[in-house]
Amino acid sequence: MPTENPQTKSESMITLIRGGNVFAPSPLGKKDILILGSKIGAVFDPGKIQISGFPVLEEDASDKFVIPGFVDSHVHILGGGGEGGPATRAPEITIQDIVGSGVTTVIGCLGTDGTTRHMESLLAKAKGLEIEGVTTYVFSGSYQIPVLTITGSMRSDIALIDKIIGAGEIAISDHRSSQPTFAEFARLASECRVGGMLGQKAGVLHCHLGDGPRKLEFLFRLITETEIPITQVIPTHVNRNPKLLDEAIRFILQGGYVDITAGMDPASDEGHISITSSIKLCQEKNVPLDHITISSDGNGSMPVFDDSGQLIGLTVATQKSLWANFRYLLEKEALDLEESIQLFSTTPAVFYKLRQKGDIKPGKDADLLLLDRDFNLTDSFAMGQKMMADGKLLVKGTFS
Repeated sequence: MPTENPQTKSESMITLIRGGNVFAPSPLGKKDILILGSKIGAVFDPGKIQISGFPVLEEDASDKFVIPGFVDSHVHILGGGGEGGPATRAPEITIQDIVGSGVTTVIGCLGTDGTTRHMESLLAKAKGLEIEGVTTYVFSGSYQIPVLTITGSMRSDIALIDKIIGAGEIAISDHRSSQPTFAEFARLASECRVGGMLGQKAGVLHCHLGDGPRKLEFLFRLITETEIPITQVIPTHVNRNPKLLDEAIRFILQGGYVDITAGMDPASDEGHISITSSIKLCQEKNVPLDHITISSDGNGSMPVFDDSGQLIGLTVATQKSLWANFRYLLEKEALDLEESIQLFSTTPAVFYKLRQKGDIKPGKDADLLLLDRDFNLTDSFAMGQKMMADGKLLVKGTFS
């Protein structure tokens, strides 16, 4: 039988999380959090909230940290890949994958394959995941320019379709890109900007960066040759090699934002620069960490090409890499808890103008994670609905 909509079930639910050590992301100390339906109703000192006459779900968090849910801004919710033919198309993501990774908000995208995967399917998948319990948005387009859209116009897609918040992932400096001209790239950025203004959205141009020698050339030209603000674009996968990361740091120091991709092994720098190594380099160069987001590239393919462009290996990225890297940063004391939350939750919420996300305060969406003292994820709430308890998933996909 189909699952019920968790958000519908939570509309009349009152939940009281008692005595958690709250990081919102700033440390608030021990607090009680009142959840009314899908929203945070109040954050008070312990014991000051008393409720009678209504059924209340109470959660003892006295020995736990309470933090905002993760915002994963780059996920192939339909699956990515296909570079090695039809059999190499990566699978679609499931609600279990998302919730088990501490993610409560997902931004979905297409990748290399804008031929056998379509915007209509991406939007439908996003709506399905939201029915199953997490908040979803999507980018319109794929690697290529001209872009794939639903309305026939990027500006109209962003302005008129609620879930579409920008264009992406548009490939540059990559042999798989459509090799757009700078004029085509700048025109797309302008369409994103105006569409965002009309729709009261971020209107972001989300750019895939490959190993090509041009690196961030188009982005630097955009801010020097046009009137488009630097915050209208964000490059992703910038930790794939040292030279690209150096350019990304220069981009941040000029006021831009960049997205770093979480690797499956947080301790390894093989094939890319790990999150921890990337953050340490940024700290050494006095880079403001609140201009960095971390994403998983979940369910995207991770192809390996030789010098002649031939595919010689292929694996699939997993959203679980987010939680692994989050814990590793804390365990190695590369960042404190407040700084880590900023990267994985608050900054993407701010950059993409997801105004109800990334913070714990009254009126915000009740997207909350509970961690034990060893930074294990034990419990989670998405839009006020309990999704995980004592480390076990409470939610399943419709056909699981």
